[in-house]
Amino acid sequence: MKRTLLIAVAALGLIAGPAVAQEPPPAPDRPLPDAAQEARAQALFDDIRCVVCQHEAIADSPAVIAADMRQLVREQVAAGRTDAEIEQDLVRRYGDFVLFKPPVRLGTWLLWFGPVGLMAAVLALLLLRARGRRVEAAPLTVEEEARLADIISAADLRPDPDAKRSDD
Repeated sequence: MKRTLLIAVAALGLIAGPAVAQEPPPAPDRPLPDAAQEARAQALFDDIRCVVCQHEAIADSPAVIAADMRQLVREQVAAGRTDAEIEQDLVRRYGDFVLFKPPVRLGTWLLWFGPVGLMAAVLALLLLRARGRRVEAAPLTVEEEARLADIISAADLRPDPDAKRSDD
């Protein structure tokens, strides 16, 4: 009886465990009372990447951290900070990845121009190798031509000893 009860409790724990472990839903967004400030905040939401979802803007993300980031942006807009200052603060907190359009600097140069440079290098390498392979074969000497003619004219000589006449 105890064993059956223990198995039932364990099964219930396995079933209910993921539901309990899920992250709670985010608090509902509270828009700013000033419509112009809210429009500015909404425009910023589309340019900022959710650090959890990574492919969604914080405007579209259902993650709790995206709701926190939206609230942070709204607070900073209400405080009178510029869009550039808000983006700099988010970059300071989360890195360049948080922006959908990261700035071009020394650290991101390879990210921006690396694929084009790599393709150009591969193309140059292929062109150089193609030019270097153009080697003409030396013509056969008179002795080599005579030997080749003898080999071709030999009717009983077959390239494959297991081949039959029907394989020709």
